[in-house]
Amino acid sequence: MSTGGWIFFAVVAALVIWAIAMYNRLVALRNRFKNAFAQIDVQLKRRYDLIPNLVETAKGYIKHERETLEAVTKARGDAVSAAQRAAAKPGDPAAMQALGQAEGALAGVLGRLFALAEAYPDLKANQNMLALQEELTSTENKVSFARQGYNDSVMEYNTRRESFPENICAGMFGFGPAELLQATESAEERKAVQVKF
Repeated sequence: MSTGGWIFFAVVAALVIWAIAMYNRLVALRNRFKNAFAQIDVQLKRRYDLIPNLVETAKGYIKHERETLEAVTKARGDAVSAAQRAAAKPGDPAAMQALGQAEGALAGVLGRLFALAEAYPDLKANQNMLALQEELTSTENKVSFARQGYNDSVMEYNTRRESFPENICAGMFGFGPAELLQATESAEERKAVQVKF
């Protein structure tokens, strides 16, 4: 083989290795944001498991506030369904938007429940309610940290996927954009949930 043939072979081999490295980097970044979403999912499941206990505890004290309790239960069910869809397709724009909306609705009805509970001194003093409130507050903080980690991973993935020359590799191998998990609450729901009793 001539020197020109070896140079051509070396250039082609270098391009193939470079393309493989770009592909593997995109795979690693995609797996990183999927793992980051799994961390959110763990915390969301923990929160969803706390809510029925919270409703049961409150039910004994605020029986005539059935509408609020039913709204919490329904919002929890909607959020669980949205979280399951998002867990099946982390980064999918429709799934992430649906989860954000469901979480916003759940935060809103939980805020109403806590505001309502303020009017019931016996409920405010209930040890089970206090323990649940503490666990819920801790879980909310963990969800926030996990969401930040997920969004950071998605941003890194999207930036790399959209940058030249990775955008060519991303287009060829179907690396689609990933969606951030954003809060979609209204201004009223965006206020911090007060869980002090």
